[in-house]
Amino acid sequence: MTNLEVFELLYEAVKGLLWNSESDYPFEVFIWEFGEKVSLNNEVVLKITKHTLDTPIKIIEFDVFFQGAITPKSWHDPEESEMVKRYQELVNTMQEYLSDLKVYKVGEVEIDVYIIGRTNTRDYAGLATVSIET
Repeated sequence: MTNLEVFELLYEAVKGLLWNSESDYPFEVFIWEFGEKVSLNNEVVLKITKHTLDTPIKIIEFDVFFQGAITPKSWHDPEESEMVKRYQELVNTMQEYLSDLKVYKVGEVEIDVYIIGRTNTRDYAGLATVSIET
């Protein structure tokens, strides 16, 4: 699958979907085409995302990050149940088309979130959003 096809799949999966934190933020899809030349680490992520190197950064496991969003609750109304299904589909899509999935949380309080995996061309693709955590 080409990077463009991965981009389009992710774009469709997040269209109209908001990340729910203390505020709701949309997702942006990105492709970072470095191939085998670059391995992601905290410093690389901070540079690519134009943060200073002293910005706090945490890596969260992909499954842990999405756990609350993909778990149905008995008290969900039909709209919330539909959102859970959309998140389940998003997670499945990302797991099917991307490998080595990780979540980088950059900053404090207003946190930039980068959900990143490798494409089959060994580039990086993923989603960016914001999470407000006070």
